[in-house]
Amino acid sequence: TLDEDGSVTVADDGRGIPVDLHPKYGVPGVELVLTRMHTGGKFEHKMYRVSGGLHGVGLSVVNGLSESLEVRVRRDGKEHRMRFERGQKASELEVVGPAEGTGTIITFRPDPEVFETIEFEYDTLAARLRELAFLNAGLRIIIVDKIHGRGDVFQFEGGIAEYVKWINRAKSPLHSDPIRFSKESDCTLVEVAMQYHDGYNESNFTFVNNIDTIEGGTHLAGFKAGLARAFIKYAKDNKYVKTGEGLEGDDVREGLTAILSLKIPEPQFEGQTKMKLGNSEVKGIVESIVYEKLTDFFNETPKVAEICIGKAVLAAQAREAARKARELTRRKGLLEGFNLPGKLADCQERDPAKSELFIVEGPSAGGSAKQGRRREFQAILPLRGKILNVEKARMDQMLKNEEIRTLITAIGAGIGEEFNLEKIYIAQPPLYKIKKGKELHYAYTEKQREDLAKRLGDKGVAYQRYKGLGEMNADELWETTMDPGRRVLKQVTIEDAASADALFSILMGEAVEPRRQYIQEHAKEVVNLDI
Repeated sequence: TLDEDGSVTVADDGRGIPVDLHPKYGVPGVELVLTRMHTGGKFEHKMYRVSGGLHGVGLSVVNGLSESLEVRVRRDGKEHRMRFERGQKASELEVVGPAEGTGTIITFRPDPEVFETIEFEYDTLAARLRELAFLNAGLRIIIVDKIHGRGDVFQFEGGIAEYVKWINRAKSPLHSDPIRFSKESDCTLVEVAMQYHDGYNESNFTFVNNIDTIEGGTHLAGFKAGLARAFIKYAKDNKYVKTGEGLEGDDVREGLTAILSLKIPEPQFEGQTKMKLGNSEVKGIVESIVYEKLTDFFNETPKVAEICIGKAVLAAQAREAARKARELTRRKGLLEGFNLPGKLADCQERDPAKSELFIVEGPSAGGSAKQGRRREFQAILPLRGKILNVEKARMDQMLKNEEIRTLITAIGAGIGEEFNLEKIYIAQPPLYKIKKGKELHYAYTEKQREDLAKRLGDKGVAYQRYKGLGEMNADELWETTMDPGRRVLKQVTIEDAASADALFSILMGEAVEPRRQYIQEHAKEVVNLDI
């Protein structure tokens, strides 16, 4: 619950944090886990079989970074309460009355002396809680925002199979129900849900103990290997491929949406970032389970197997185009070589770390950008207004598009799984130019324009609304959008890959109804709209 006073309340109906005196430290267990690191139940392996926590530091860190924290524990028929201020005990543990059931309630307020902002993003929290509900079938999670009067209830009996259907809700699945299987081996529980659609992009989402392993790891490698083995064997045994031909890993993953969830006692995350699983033994376990279970499914459900294998065979026919794409992107330098597109205005700097590439829409904006840039380190690539919708295109179709080929060549950062470019930004040009006498101001939002209008008054004030970069002269474009000392850049990041994939399908996919529904639901959230 996001409370109106800026605090956050988290409640569960578990067994409650222990309140008895700890035999070693002589303080209540609840005080111990809130004030000392490495003392939580998840840090002691006998308490939890698997955990997404990191070394038992979660509660103690939250307490240390909070202006205030109150914990209430319902356990053994009593309700206990204890308060802290900036990590220090503010009251002793006390019994405040009887209690029905069990559980823990923690209310904390982030410390404004530690954080620049202490406001929580509802959408970010809701996305993570929805993800947890999908990963734990039947778990009920309620989020309430008392500040803005909104809330959600997440509960999915179908678990990760329902998660796959949610991601694919704006796609066109090739089989109605996701393929789902699970098996435990060597204390490792492997759960898989997967479904093919008529698109061409591969979307794999992997989790270890409910933690999103964005960079994959040994479990993903095992999944891909087991998937390929099962497809190749079934295709050969049932004569889906000719002698001398074969399927490859990329072929069997085209148009695949898959969720891989592992529960493992002692995960090893590379670099302690929890982005990539490093347990070497996991690859073989996952590969074996995926191969076994998927082979069984194909043998038991030949109609679905035929659909999946047929999709892979068609993908194999486009493999040569993918090979050409890789060759196209392998150049010595970022913006050098004889095959650079003619419309690119290159920069003089050869060091990629010091150079910038501005991609602009149309020749008009391209002309102003080329004149206003600093050619020492800024390159300009103008593109026509609308390029191919790659959400609905296979690789060979993409490479026939001149604008796509131009982008691939000029950026030089690869495509698909080979794509490697971390610094992507959207330049934020101003919406308004406001001039009064010799005073010149730029407003990037409607609110900024309104504030400037109040300050400057009505007399002698001229407003110009920019509808595109082509309306700016070269000096204005440099001053407002390209000058590193004054420009505003918005970095492109992905907080929730599964939600992003689903949204792309809604906005760019074939189905019209999900797009219409999305526009109707979010129409009031539009800030700037040019008609």
